[in-house]
Amino acid sequence: MADLKHRILMVSDFFYPNFGGVENHIYYLSQCLLKLGHKVVVLTHAYGNRSGVRYMTGGLKVYYVPWRPFLMQNTFPTIYGTFPIIRTILLREKISLVHGHQAFSTLCHETLMHARTMGYKVVFTDHSLYGFADVGSIHMNKVLQFTLADVTRAICVSHTSKENTVLRSGLPPEKVFVIPNAVDTAMFKPAQQRLGRDEIVIVVISRLVYRKGADLLVEVIPEVCRLYPNVRFVVGGDGPKRVRLEEMREKHSLQDRVEMLGAVPHASVRSVLISGHIFLNSSLTEAFCIAILEAASCGLLTVSTRVGGVPEVLPDDMIVLAEPDPSDMVHAIRKAISILPNIDPQVMHDRVSFMWSLGRQAVLLGYDNRLFDMASVRTIAACRGYRGGA
Repeated sequence: MADLKHRILMVSDFFYPNFGGVENHIYYLSQCLLKLGHKVVVLTHAYGNRSGVRYMTGGLKVYYVPWRPFLMQNTFPTIYGTFPIIRTILLREKISLVHGHQAFSTLCHETLMHARTMGYKVVFTDHSLYGFADVGSIHMNKVLQFTLADVTRAICVSHTSKENTVLRSGLPPEKVFVIPNAVDTAMFKPAQQRLGRDEIVIVVISRLVYRKGADLLVEVIPEVCRLYPNVRFVVGGDGPKRVRLEEMREKHSLQDRVEMLGAVPHASVRSVLISGHIFLNSSLTEAFCIAILEAASCGLLTVSTRVGGVPEVLPDDMIVLAEPDPSDMVHAIRKAISILPNIDPQVMHDRVSFMWSLGRQAVLLGYDNRLFDMASVRTIAACRGYRGGA
Protein backbone atom coordinates (compact mmCIF):
# COMPACT_ATOMS: atom_id res chain seq x y z
CA MET A 1 0.00 0.00 0.00
CA ALA A 2 1.57 3.27 -1.11
CA ASP A 3 2.08 5.94 1.51
CA LEU A 4 -0.29 8.89 1.30
CA LYS A 5 1.50 12.24 1.54
CA HIS A 6 -0.33 14.77 3.65
CA ARG A 7 -0.33 18.53 4.06
CA ILE A 8 -0.34 18.87 7.85
CA LEU A 9 -1.19 21.88 9.98
CA MET A 10 0.42 21.77 13.43
CA VAL A 11 -1.43 24.04 15.86
CA SER A 12 -0.54 25.24 19.34
CA ASP A 13 -0.09 28.41 21.35
CA PHE A 14 3.27 26.98 22.41
CA PHE A 15 6.01 27.25 19.80
CA TYR A 16 9.39 28.89 19.22
CA PRO A 17 10.80 31.31 20.25
CA ASN A 18 9.21 30.09 23.49
CA PHE A 19 11.06 27.04 24.84
CA GLY A 20 9.59 23.90 26.37
CA GLY A 21 8.72 20.28 25.77
CA VAL A 22 5.69 20.97 23.56
CA GLU A 23 7.63 23.49 21.46
CA ASN A 24 10.50 21.08 20.88
CA HIS A 25 8.12 18.21 20.13
CA ILE A 26 6.27 20.17 17.43
CA TYR A 27 9.48 21.43 15.82
CA TYR A 28 11.36 18.12 15.70
CA LEU A 29 8.30 16.12 14.67
CA SER A 30 7.69 18.60 11.85
CA GLN A 31 11.29 18.30 10.67
CA CYS A 32 11.07 14.50 10.55
CA LEU A 33 7.75 14.59 8.72
CA LEU A 34 9.21 17.01 6.15
CA LYS A 35 12.00 14.48 5.53
CA LEU A 36 9.35 11.80 4.97
CA GLY A 37 7.89 13.91 2.17
CA HIS A 38 4.92 15.49 3.93
CA LYS A 39 4.16 19.21 3.78
CA VAL A 40 4.07 20.73 7.28
CA VAL A 41 2.80 24.17 8.34
CA VAL A 42 2.75 25.47 11.93
CA LEU A 43 0.09 27.85 13.26
CA THR A 44 0.76 29.80 16.46
CA HIS A 45 0.29 33.31 17.84
CA ALA A 46 2.67 36.26 17.56
CA TYR A 47 5.61 36.46 19.97
CA GLY A 48 6.67 40.07 20.55
CA ASN A 49 7.76 41.47 17.20
CA ARG A 50 7.65 38.04 15.57
CA SER A 51 4.46 38.25 13.54
CA GLY A 52 3.47 37.12 10.05
CA VAL A 53 4.91 34.24 8.04
CA ARG A 54 8.38 32.88 8.84
CA TYR A 55 10.36 29.97 7.43
CA MET A 56 12.49 27.66 9.55
CA THR A 57 14.94 24.84 8.86
CA GLY A 58 13.87 22.39 6.16
CA GLY A 59 11.30 24.76 4.70
CA LEU A 60 8.99 24.60 7.72
CA LYS A 61 6.44 27.39 7.27
CA VAL A 62 5.19 29.09 10.42
CA TYR A 63 2.21 31.43 10.69
CA TYR A 64 2.62 33.80 13.64
CA VAL A 65 -0.90 35.22 13.56
CA PRO A 66 -1.24 38.74 15.05
CA TRP A 67 -2.91 37.74 18.31
CA ARG A 68 -1.21 38.49 21.60
CA PRO A 69 -1.14 36.07 24.55
CA PHE A 70 -3.06 37.16 27.63
CA LEU A 71 -2.25 34.34 30.11
CA MET A 72 0.57 31.77 30.21
CA GLN A 73 1.30 32.18 26.47
CA ASN A 74 -2.37 31.49 25.62
CA THR A 75 -4.45 33.68 23.33
CA PHE A 76 -7.78 35.02 24.51
CA PRO A 77 -10.60 32.56 23.73
CA THR A 78 -13.00 34.01 21.16
CA ILE A 79 -14.62 30.82 19.78
CA TYR A 80 -15.52 32.28 16.37
CA GLY A 81 -13.21 35.30 16.18
CA THR A 82 -10.36 33.11 14.94
CA PHE A 83 -12.39 31.37 12.24
CA PRO A 84 -11.66 33.71 9.25
CA ILE A 85 -7.88 33.45 9.47
CA ILE A 86 -7.93 29.72 10.33
CA ARG A 87 -10.16 29.04 7.32
CA THR A 88 -7.88 31.13 5.08
CA ILE A 89 -4.79 29.15 6.17
CA LEU A 90 -6.53 25.79 5.76
CA LEU A 91 -7.60 26.63 2.21
CA ARG A 92 -4.44 28.48 1.14
CA GLU A 93 -2.14 25.66 2.25
CA LYS A 94 -4.49 22.93 0.96
CA ILE A 95 -4.32 21.24 4.37
CA SER A 96 -5.45 17.61 4.54
CA LEU A 97 -4.94 16.96 8.26
CA VAL A 98 -4.88 19.17 11.37
CA HIS A 99 -2.79 18.18 14.41
CA GLY A 100 -3.40 20.12 17.63
CA HIS A 101 -1.09 20.04 20.64
CA GLN A 102 -1.63 20.61 24.37
CA ALA A 103 -4.93 20.76 26.24
CA PHE A 104 -4.29 24.24 27.65
CA SER A 105 -3.81 25.81 24.21
CA THR A 106 -6.76 28.03 23.31
CA LEU A 107 -5.66 28.23 19.67
CA CYS A 108 -5.48 24.43 19.49
CA HIS A 109 -9.07 23.99 20.73
CA GLU A 110 -10.53 26.62 18.40
CA THR A 111 -8.67 25.32 15.33
CA LEU A 112 -9.71 21.70 15.95
CA MET A 113 -13.33 22.78 16.31
CA HIS A 114 -13.32 24.82 13.10
CA ALA A 115 -11.42 22.14 11.17
CA ARG A 116 -13.97 19.48 12.07
CA THR A 117 -16.86 21.73 11.01
CA MET A 118 -15.11 22.08 7.64
CA GLY A 119 -14.74 18.31 7.28
CA TYR A 120 -11.02 17.92 7.98
CA LYS A 121 -9.55 14.95 9.81
CA VAL A 122 -8.02 16.10 13.08
CA VAL A 123 -5.55 14.57 15.53
CA PHE A 124 -4.98 15.82 19.08
CA THR A 125 -1.89 15.17 21.22
CA ASP A 126 -2.08 15.68 24.99
CA HIS A 127 1.30 16.40 26.58
CA SER A 128 0.39 16.87 30.24
CA LEU A 129 -1.50 15.44 33.19
CA TYR A 130 -4.29 17.40 34.85
CA GLY A 131 -6.44 16.80 37.90
CA PHE A 132 -10.16 16.75 38.54
CA ALA A 133 -10.65 18.79 41.70
CA ASP A 134 -9.23 22.31 41.25
CA VAL A 135 -11.18 25.03 39.46
CA GLY A 136 -8.79 25.29 36.49
CA SER A 137 -8.83 21.55 35.81
CA ILE A 138 -12.62 21.28 36.10
CA HIS A 139 -13.04 24.09 33.59
CA MET A 140 -10.45 22.65 31.20
CA ASN A 141 -11.95 19.17 31.35
CA LYS A 142 -15.32 20.57 30.23
CA VAL A 143 -13.63 22.37 27.32
CA LEU A 144 -11.78 19.17 26.40
CA GLN A 145 -15.00 17.16 26.30
CA PHE A 146 -16.51 19.71 23.92
CA THR A 147 -13.46 19.98 21.63
CA LEU A 148 -12.65 16.27 21.40
CA ALA A 149 -16.25 15.11 20.94
CA ASP A 150 -15.64 14.66 17.20
CA VAL A 151 -11.84 14.29 17.03
CA THR A 152 -10.59 11.66 14.58
CA ARG A 153 -7.83 10.31 16.81
CA ALA A 154 -6.10 11.34 20.05
CA ILE A 155 -2.49 10.62 20.99
CA CYS A 156 -0.98 10.53 24.48
CA VAL A 157 2.69 10.33 25.40
CA SER A 158 2.33 7.62 28.06
CA HIS A 159 -0.18 5.08 29.34
CA THR A 160 -0.73 7.17 32.45
CA SER A 161 -1.47 10.15 30.22
CA LYS A 162 -3.91 8.06 28.19
CA GLU A 163 -5.88 7.04 31.28
CA ASN A 164 -5.94 10.66 32.41
CA THR A 165 -7.12 11.95 29.03
CA VAL A 166 -9.83 9.30 28.61
CA LEU A 167 -11.23 10.09 32.06
CA ARG A 168 -11.12 13.86 31.50
CA SER A 169 -12.46 13.98 27.95
CA GLY A 170 -14.87 11.03 27.86
CA LEU A 171 -13.26 9.78 24.64
CA PRO A 172 -13.68 6.10 23.77
CA PRO A 173 -10.39 4.36 24.74
CA GLU A 174 -10.11 2.82 21.27
CA LYS A 175 -9.72 6.32 19.81
CA VAL A 176 -6.71 7.14 22.02
CA PHE A 177 -3.22 5.82 21.25
CA VAL A 178 0.00 5.87 23.22
CA ILE A 179 2.96 7.12 21.21
CA PRO A 180 5.80 8.20 23.52
CA ASN A 181 7.87 11.32 23.01
CA ALA A 182 11.28 11.13 21.35
CA VAL A 183 14.66 12.83 21.56
CA ASP A 184 17.13 14.08 18.98
CA THR A 185 19.93 11.64 19.81
CA ALA A 186 22.18 13.21 17.17
CA MET A 187 22.10 16.43 19.20
CA PHE A 188 22.40 14.89 22.66
CA LYS A 189 25.62 12.86 22.68
CA PRO A 190 27.91 11.97 25.59
CA ALA A 191 31.19 13.82 26.13
CA GLN A 192 34.10 12.40 24.13
CA GLN A 193 36.06 11.80 27.33
CA ARG A 194 34.50 10.25 30.40
CA LEU A 195 34.42 12.45 33.47
CA GLY A 196 36.48 11.55 36.51
CA ARG A 197 34.69 10.60 39.72
CA ASP A 198 36.80 12.50 42.22
CA GLU A 199 33.99 15.05 42.14
CA ILE A 200 30.44 13.92 41.39
CA VAL A 201 28.29 16.50 39.62
CA ILE A 202 24.49 16.30 39.85
CA VAL A 203 22.67 18.31 37.17
CA VAL A 204 19.19 19.81 37.50
CA ILE A 205 17.62 21.51 34.46
CA SER A 206 14.02 22.51 35.00
CA ARG A 207 11.64 25.39 35.34
CA LEU A 208 11.90 26.40 38.98
CA VAL A 209 8.20 26.23 39.80
CA TYR A 210 6.11 24.29 42.31
CA ARG A 211 4.96 21.67 39.77
CA LYS A 212 8.56 20.81 38.95
CA GLY A 213 9.37 20.10 42.59
CA ALA A 214 11.64 23.06 43.26
CA ASP A 215 10.59 22.96 46.94
CA LEU A 216 11.89 19.40 47.17
CA LEU A 217 15.29 20.53 45.90
CA VAL A 218 15.51 23.04 48.75
CA GLU A 219 15.46 20.15 51.22
CA VAL A 220 17.33 17.51 49.21
CA ILE A 221 20.41 19.47 48.13
CA PRO A 222 21.71 20.43 51.63
CA GLU A 223 21.32 16.87 52.90
CA VAL A 224 23.16 15.34 49.94
CA CYS A 225 25.95 17.91 50.29
CA ARG A 226 26.26 16.99 53.99
CA LEU A 227 26.50 13.28 53.24
CA TYR A 228 28.91 13.59 50.30
CA PRO A 229 31.63 16.28 50.51
CA ASN A 230 32.66 15.50 46.91
CA VAL A 231 29.20 16.16 45.40
CA ARG A 232 28.44 19.39 43.56
CA PHE A 233 25.12 20.56 42.06
CA VAL A 234 24.56 22.48 38.82
CA VAL A 235 21.06 23.96 38.62
CA GLY A 236 19.80 25.32 35.30
CA GLY A 237 16.46 27.02 34.94
CA ASP A 238 14.50 30.00 36.14
CA GLY A 239 11.17 30.68 37.80
CA PRO A 240 9.51 31.99 40.94
CA LYS A 241 11.11 29.30 43.13
CA ARG A 242 14.64 30.36 42.23
CA VAL A 243 14.64 32.72 45.21
CA ARG A 244 14.08 29.81 47.59
CA LEU A 245 17.03 27.91 46.13
CA GLU A 246 19.28 30.93 46.44
CA GLU A 247 18.17 31.43 50.05
CA MET A 248 18.95 27.76 50.76
CA ARG A 249 22.40 28.18 49.23
CA GLU A 250 23.09 31.20 51.44
CA LYS A 251 21.68 29.58 54.58
CA HIS A 252 23.85 26.46 54.28
CA SER A 253 26.92 28.26 52.83
CA LEU A 254 26.86 26.15 49.64
CA GLN A 255 27.87 28.88 47.18
CA ASP A 256 30.86 26.84 46.03
CA ARG A 257 28.87 23.60 45.71
CA VAL A 258 25.58 24.74 44.16
CA GLU A 259 25.95 26.59 40.88
CA MET A 260 22.88 28.52 39.69
CA LEU A 261 22.94 28.97 35.90
CA GLY A 262 19.60 30.69 35.39
CA ALA A 263 17.64 30.07 32.18
CA VAL A 264 19.51 27.72 29.82
CA PRO A 265 18.86 28.01 26.05
CA HIS A 266 17.95 24.68 24.49
CA ALA A 267 21.07 24.81 22.29
CA SER A 268 23.19 24.90 25.46
CA VAL A 269 21.43 22.09 27.34
CA ARG A 270 23.83 19.40 26.12
CA SER A 271 26.91 21.32 27.25
CA VAL A 272 25.40 21.55 30.74
CA LEU A 273 24.35 17.88 30.82
CA ILE A 274 27.73 16.47 29.79
CA SER A 275 29.37 18.33 32.67
CA GLY A 276 27.60 16.01 35.13
CA HIS A 277 27.30 12.38 36.18
CA ILE A 278 23.72 12.25 37.49
CA PHE A 279 20.56 14.01 36.32
CA LEU A 280 18.00 14.86 39.00
CA ASN A 281 14.30 15.33 38.19
CA SER A 282 12.09 16.33 41.13
CA SER A 283 8.77 16.89 39.33
CA LEU A 284 5.50 16.43 41.21
CA THR A 285 3.61 15.57 37.99
CA GLU A 286 4.83 14.52 34.55
CA ALA A 287 3.11 12.91 31.59
CA PHE A 288 6.45 11.78 30.13
CA CYS A 289 9.45 14.14 30.76
CA ILE A 290 11.65 14.62 27.69
CA ALA A 291 14.42 16.05 29.91
CA ILE A 292 15.06 12.54 31.23
CA LEU A 293 15.58 11.25 27.69
CA GLU A 294 17.95 14.11 26.86
CA ALA A 295 20.01 13.37 29.98
CA ALA A 296 20.10 9.62 29.33
CA SER A 297 21.09 10.26 25.71
CA CYS A 298 24.04 12.27 27.05
CA GLY A 299 25.03 9.27 29.20
CA LEU A 300 23.81 10.49 32.60
CA LEU A 301 22.25 8.21 35.19
CA THR A 302 18.85 9.62 36.15
CA VAL A 303 17.26 10.01 39.57
CA SER A 304 13.59 10.95 39.37
CA THR A 305 10.39 11.09 41.33
CA ARG A 306 8.01 8.22 40.63
CA VAL A 307 5.15 10.30 39.24
CA GLY A 308 2.87 10.16 36.18
CA GLY A 309 4.41 8.53 33.15
CA VAL A 310 8.04 8.76 34.34
CA PRO A 311 8.32 5.03 35.19
CA GLU A 312 7.50 4.26 31.54
CA VAL A 313 10.37 6.29 30.10
CA LEU A 314 13.51 4.29 30.90
CA PRO A 315 14.38 0.72 31.98
CA ASP A 316 15.10 0.13 35.66
CA ASP A 317 18.86 -0.07 35.16
CA MET A 318 18.96 3.43 33.61
CA ILE A 319 16.95 5.30 36.24
CA VAL A 320 16.53 5.33 40.02
CA LEU A 321 12.99 6.21 41.09
CA ALA A 322 11.89 7.74 44.37
CA GLU A 323 8.69 8.97 45.95
CA PRO A 324 8.29 12.77 45.92
CA ASP A 325 9.59 12.91 49.48
CA PRO A 326 12.94 14.49 50.49
CA SER A 327 14.21 11.50 52.50
CA ASP A 328 13.34 9.00 49.76
CA MET A 329 14.97 11.20 47.13
CA VAL A 330 18.16 11.43 49.20
CA HIS A 331 18.13 7.63 49.48
CA ALA A 332 17.72 7.34 45.69
CA ILE A 333 20.66 9.70 45.09
CA ARG A 334 22.81 7.60 47.45
CA LYS A 335 21.86 4.50 45.47
CA ALA A 336 22.67 6.25 42.17
CA ILE A 337 26.10 7.30 43.44
CA SER A 338 26.84 3.70 44.47
CA ILE A 339 26.02 2.26 41.01
CA LEU A 340 27.64 5.11 39.08
CA PRO A 341 30.89 3.14 38.39
CA ASN A 342 28.83 0.59 36.42
CA ILE A 343 27.41 3.19 34.03
CA ASP A 344 28.87 3.49 30.52
CA PRO A 345 27.67 6.78 28.93
CA GLN A 346 28.08 5.52 25.36
CA VAL A 347 26.05 2.39 26.07
CA MET A 348 23.33 4.58 27.60
CA HIS A 349 23.32 6.77 24.49
CA ASP A 350 23.09 3.79 22.15
CA ARG A 351 20.15 2.33 24.07
CA VAL A 352 18.27 5.63 24.03
CA SER A 353 18.97 5.96 20.29
CA PHE A 354 17.43 2.55 19.70
CA MET A 355 14.35 3.12 21.88
CA TRP A 356 13.47 6.78 21.57
CA SER A 357 14.93 8.33 18.41
CA LEU A 358 12.87 10.91 16.52
CA GLY A 359 13.02 8.90 13.31
CA ARG A 360 11.18 5.94 14.85
CA GLN A 361 8.42 8.18 16.15
CA ALA A 362 8.04 10.15 12.92
CA VAL A 363 7.58 6.95 10.90
CA LEU A 364 4.84 5.85 13.30
CA LEU A 365 3.29 9.32 13.08
CA GLY A 366 3.62 9.26 9.30
CA TYR A 367 0.04 10.42 8.83
CA ASP A 368 -0.66 7.94 6.04
CA ASN A 369 -4.07 6.35 5.71
CA ARG A 370 -3.12 3.67 8.25
CA LEU A 371 -3.37 6.27 11.03
CA PHE A 372 -7.13 6.06 10.73
CA ASP A 373 -7.30 2.26 10.86
CA MET A 374 -7.09 1.23 14.53
CA ALA A 375 -6.04 -2.35 13.87
CA SER A 376 -3.21 -1.20 11.62
CA VAL A 377 -2.01 1.34 14.19
CA ARG A 378 -1.72 -1.39 16.80
CA THR A 379 0.20 -3.59 14.36
CA ILE A 380 2.60 -0.81 13.35
CA ALA A 381 3.15 0.17 16.98
CA ALA A 382 3.91 -3.42 17.99
CA CYS A 383 6.35 -3.89 15.12
CA ARG A 384 8.27 -0.78 16.16
CA GLY A 385 8.40 -1.68 19.83
CA TYR A 386 5.79 0.82 21.04
CA ARG A 387 3.19 -0.10 23.61
CA GLY A 388 0.39 1.80 21.91
CA GLY A 389 -3.20 1.07 21.13
CA ALA A 390 -6.35 0.91 23.15
